[in-house]
Amino acid sequence: MIGGYRIVRRVAAGGFGVVYQASGADGAQVAIKEYLPATLTRREPGVLAPQVEPDKLSLYRLGLKSFFEEGRSLAQISHPAVVRVMNFFRENETVYMVMNYLEGASLQDYIVLARDLKQPKVFRESTIRSLFEEVLRGLRIVHQHKMLHLDIKPANIFITNDDKAVLIDFGAAREVLSKEGNFIRPMYTPGFAAPEMYRRDSSMGPWTDIYAIGACMFACMHGHPPSEALQRTSQDSMAQSFKRLQGVYSDNLIEVVQWCMAIDPLARPQSVFALQKELNNPGERRYTRSGMAEKVRMQIGNLVTDNSKTVLETTASSRT
Repeated sequence: MIGGYRIVRRVAAGGFGVVYQASGADGAQVAIKEYLPATLTRREPGVLAPQVEPDKLSLYRLGLKSFFEEGRSLAQISHPAVVRVMNFFRENETVYMVMNYLEGASLQDYIVLARDLKQPKVFRESTIRSLFEEVLRGLRIVHQHKMLHLDIKPANIFITNDDKAVLIDFGAAREVLSKEGNFIRPMYTPGFAAPEMYRRDSSMGPWTDIYAIGACMFACMHGHPPSEALQRTSQDSMAQSFKRLQGVYSDNLIEVVQWCMAIDPLARPQSVFALQKELNNPGERRYTRSGMAEKVRMQIGNLVTDNSKTVLETTASSRT
């Protein structure tokens, strides 16, 4: 029993907490997220309170405060596309966030299933547009409450059994700890974190979440995450990836995703409203189809990228 809730099972555990399925006094099912950063704590079996080393205590408390504030802010938001925080409380020297229990699967699960079918389109364009129209409505409310999600990725977009898209697992505590701590392992999911998230002196805003939205749309189109932001700042190979999508998805959708994923934060949409306006634009949706020469160039580029230089050398020698 925790805070009057009976724990049923552990649903998931990550670097910053554990999520349980639980039941309230009325029998209703809820999800409870416990603040338990793996890099700062350890807990022996059968013990409820986490053990924190003295030299890590101040950082642990900083993340704890951020997690608590996040719960308090989310409790003020009521939108079907944002996970609903029903309660949050302190116990066992940590904080618990009580949310509505969702049944379904993550967008990441659906991407993997769709990708394995090996169809030209991972998702239909109409599906991508309607899905992210719903997600953006929720994100717009979050931004209006002066909050940022800071961890948008397919695994944190949940598709319920009644076909609703819900943003889950906000990353405020993760962001605070990443800026204040000196961690060895990565704090962000490669491909979905904006470049500015890797710099301690950078300014983050709605455009930071918008980068992640673009990366999620790209994953729905391509079946795989985009290149990591830090890699893109030194050598950006995304142009080739976008070219492969030409003719499969409309030029408009490809351009919207490119706009969201601009390396320069000022080159992205500065608000969710601006992105919604373009995504819902009913204008003509053109499809650029690659000519034969372009396809050959792309094929050669793929061979080089895949370190298949020997194939090209063999072809050249056979001609001579």
